[in-house]
Amino acid sequence: QVQLVESGGGLVQAGGSLRLSCAASGRTFGTYTMGWFRQAPGKEREFVAAITPAGAITPYADPVKGRFLISRDNAKYTVYLQMNSLKPEDAAVYFCAARTSIIVGTTISEYRYWGQGTQVTVSS
Repeated sequence: QVQLVESGGGLVQAGGSLRLSCAASGRTFGTYTMGWFRQAPGKEREFVAAITPAGAITPYADPVKGRFLISRDNAKYTVYLQMNSLKPEDAAVYFCAARTSIIVGTTISEYRYWGQGTQVTVSS
């Protein structure tokens, strides 16, 4: 069992930045692909970014390419999402997820463990 706890959400003005963190329990963190997803009110949860265990592969959803950066620190069992140039449409609850595979995944069904989410609000 892996527990994931997100932090770092909050209110930011459009154009601003936030860094989300996701702390994982368990010594197997370094073997998991990690992902970030988001869900805005009335919308389906969607893929944002992912990172393979060694950090070699990092796919991004088109709307966040060039603005968001995913990274991880396996020694700290933590994955990060640096969000820059935030837009009102980025407002959502952001979820961290763990996939028990070294192969990257971009769909919800590929991730086994999920955090509770952290709210990101972007004012225009």
